Amino acid sequence: MAEIFKDLDPDTMVRSPGVTYQDLLDQDTHEVPAVLRLQSPKDLGFDDFSKERYISREYHEKEVKNLWMKVWQMACREEEIPDPGDHLRYDIAGVSFVVVRQLDGGIKAFPNACLHRGRMLKEFDGHASELRCAFHGFGWELNGCLKDVPARWDFPQIKDEEWSLPEIPTATWAGFVFINPDQDCEPFEPFIKDLSDQFERWDLGSLYVQAHVARKMPCNWKIAQEAFCEAYHVNGTHPQILRSLGDVNSQVDVWDNCARVITPGGTSSPLLEYDMNDEDILRAMMDIPVGGEVPTIPPGMNARGFLAAISREGLRADAGERVDEYCDAEIVDSIDYTQWPNFHPWGAFNKIVYRFRPNGDDHRTSIMECYQLMPFQGERPPAAPIHWLGDDEKWSSALGFLGRVFDQDVFNMPKVQWGLESTYKKGFTLSGYQESKVRWLHHKLTEWVGE
Repeated sequence: MAEIFKDLDPDTMVRSPGVTYQDLLDQDTHEVPAVLRLQSPKDLGFDDFSKERYISREYHEKEVKNLWMKVWQMACREEEIPDPGDHLRYDIAGVSFVVVRQLDGGIKAFPNACLHRGRMLKEFDGHASELRCAFHGFGWELNGCLKDVPARWDFPQIKDEEWSLPEIPTATWAGFVFINPDQDCEPFEPFIKDLSDQFERWDLGSLYVQAHVARKMPCNWKIAQEAFCEAYHVNGTHPQILRSLGDVNSQVDVWDNCARVITPGGTSSPLLEYDMNDEDILRAMMDIPVGGEVPTIPPGMNARGFLAAISREGLRADAGERVDEYCDAEIVDSIDYTQWPNFHPWGAFNKIVYRFRPNGDDHRTSIMECYQLMPFQGERPPAAPIHWLGDDEKWSSALGFLGRVFDQDVFNMPKVQWGLESTYKKGFTLSGYQESKVRWLHHKLTEWVGE
């Protein structure tokens, strides 16, 4: 990847004509933080990638071996296991782990398997004072040390010091728990550094889980993930928001282990064939019907600034004075990061975190999850339990307006899977800039898994 992973000059790169994201930041009513002034476009070439990455069982098996069993990945939120003995089952690509809160407040993770005959130790999330197998009753302390062997006299070969549960590397960042199935893995801190540095201003650990919604998707995990890695699809998939979203005004930035797409709100798409004024944008953003009264924008303020001002007051009760520190862009824009390979936190007050992973050992289905994180005052509210949507249940039934957008996104996903299974074309084609975050993901995939 090194020979193609080249920096671009932000002033000369190929991008949408017209206003840039940095131009929009220049109009902000508040001081813009340095993290939004960062620009890191990369030249990732124009080569196609093989469709086998989505449809091949052989490629899936290579992913399991070389990616999922070796990479740092988000397993849960810390507040999902708040008390000693709380545990959560994390499954990835046909393998199961159990993440356990310790008596000293720390967190450990183990393969979800008894060392006797291999039975799964925990089938469900919950609370326990020990880890005990339901098959023959072998038991371990919460820290993984062997506690009990029924009929111990019949197992002279077992030595306590050799029968602790294998400990899986764990780490925490911003309220999230990460694990790595590879016991000889690289340290977590360098892996997360770019993301961690950029999120210093946006402390996700200070938020709580207001909602956690999941659904099994009829497509490869990458198809589901990539639908949320560019705004180029808005024109075809979400035309109703073109009047208030600068889709191809998006800024795309790529680092080593993370990338982001920032898509501005409160501005119209350059793809529209007609002009929009601030009143038109406000009408579209606030869903005001034709003929309905549009609020008056104060002199010297544009639609973006006005929408941010309204949103600040709506957030003030939960977020307090922090709302006054955030600029307009942090309030109204979509600041969508991806930490390799499948963790998608949004910056500022955008309250969204996605996770995408294979559904068991099936390369043609996946699991898509959305956490909604919200600020709070006083004592941290308990984390919302995960809500699994049925196959015919819409995201909008659980996530409102955001869910309605998801419903449009997921409508495409099985059609993409089926199309890739059917096409005679060997590869799939990506743009140079708008889809460069997707292109970055595939370069990372090549780096970890191969062709």
